[in-house]
Amino acid sequence: MATVNRPSLFKLSRMGFKGWKPLLYQLPVLLLIPLLLLGWGWRVSTLAAQPGQIRTYYIAADEVDWNYVPTGSNQITGLPFTDEEKVFVQADRDRIGTTYRKAIYREYTDNSFTQLKPRAEDSQYLGLLGPVIRAEVGDTIRVEFKNNTHYPTSVHPHGVFYEKDSEGAPYQDGSDSVKVGNAVPPGGQHIYTWLVPERAGPGPHDPSSILWMYHSHTNEVKDTYSGLIGPLIVTRQGFAKPDGSPQDVDREVMTLLLVSDENQSWYLDENIRHSLEEAAEHLDIEDEEFEESNLMHSINGYVYGNMPMPVMKKGDRVRWYLLGMGTEVDLHTPHWHGNTGLMMGMRMDMVDLLPGDMKTIDFVPDNVGTWLFHCHVNDHISAGMQARYRVVP
Repeated sequence: MATVNRPSLFKLSRMGFKGWKPLLYQLPVLLLIPLLLLGWGWRVSTLAAQPGQIRTYYIAADEVDWNYVPTGSNQITGLPFTDEEKVFVQADRDRIGTTYRKAIYREYTDNSFTQLKPRAEDSQYLGLLGPVIRAEVGDTIRVEFKNNTHYPTSVHPHGVFYEKDSEGAPYQDGSDSVKVGNAVPPGGQHIYTWLVPERAGPGPHDPSSILWMYHSHTNEVKDTYSGLIGPLIVTRQGFAKPDGSPQDVDREVMTLLLVSDENQSWYLDENIRHSLEEAAEHLDIEDEEFEESNLMHSINGYVYGNMPMPVMKKGDRVRWYLLGMGTEVDLHTPHWHGNTGLMMGMRMDMVDLLPGDMKTIDFVPDNVGTWLFHCHVNDHISAGMQARYRVVP
C-alpha cells in the first residue's frame, strides 16, 4: 500500500505565511490608497463647495445722445466723406445724421445712482457697450439695476445660473408670481442675482476666460437696437485676479459688431422730432432711402474708424472677445490686419460672427504699428464698419 506524505501543520502554516508574506509587506500601501482617494475626494468637494465672492454692480439704463462719428470725419481714409458714405453720416432735411438718442447701460458707484463710475482711459473704446461684468467660477453676481429711461427695460444674462426673478425676460412660463425684473418700469429698480457654477465657466477647450453678454429683454429687438447691451466675462476657478480678470492675460479687448437699426429703436420718433423739426410732419418713415440712412454699421457704436483705438504692447498676451447681434444682415467677418491669433487652437486673422455669437481669439502681437480692424463683408466696409488698433513697442 502506497504511503501518502502529508506536510505537518507547522509546514502548512509556514507555507501559508510565505504565501501571505508579500501581501503583508504591501498592506501599508494598500491601506494608503483609499485614504488618498478619500482625501482627494474631500479636497474636490471642498473646492466645489467653497463659496466665491459676491460681486456687486450698480448699473442703470440711461438715456444719452450718442454720436457715431464724434470726430466728424472718416478716420480710416483721412478724406472727406464720399457721396456713398454721406448716406449714413450727413444730416439733411430728411436725414437724422450721426447723433441719435439712445439708451445705454452705465455703471454707478453705489445704489444711490448719483455718481457715475468713471471708465478708464484704456477702456474708452468700449463706446456704447455697458460696463464689463466679471466673475470667477464659484462667484455670485449681484446687479442692482435702475431704469432711468421712459420705457420698461431689464437685464437678461447669458450663460450664468438664475432663478425666474432674475431672468429679465417676460414670457408665459407657467409662473404665478409677478416678476418685476422682467420689465422694470421707468424710474423703477430691481436686484438681479446670478450664480456662476462651473457650467457657466470655460469648457475643456476654452481659454481661461470666456465671453457671455447681458442685454435688455423686455422688448429684445427695440431694447438692443436702442443700445442696451454689455459684456459679461467669466474666468475659470483659480485663474482670476482679484477683479475677476484672467491671470494669464495682459490685455483684453471687447467689440460688438452690429448694424444698429435706428428705425427699430424706441427713440425713432424722438430722433425725428429733434433732428428734423419742421420736416418731421411730412417725413415718410417707410421711405427706403430714409430707412437705409438709419442703418449704422458700427463697432461699439462707432463708424468709419471713430472708435478710440485699443492699445497693446508688442509681446502682450491679448484676449479679444467678439460679440455679434442683430438680424440676417449681421453676418460679419471681423479681420485683424498685421497680426494673427488662435481660436480653439486654429491659427487665423479673421473669424465668422453671427447674431448672438460670442467668440474669443488670443494673440501675441509681434507687429508694431496702427492696424485696421474691420468686417470683411464688402457692403459693411462701404457703410463704415471699420476701426483700428495700435501695437506699441
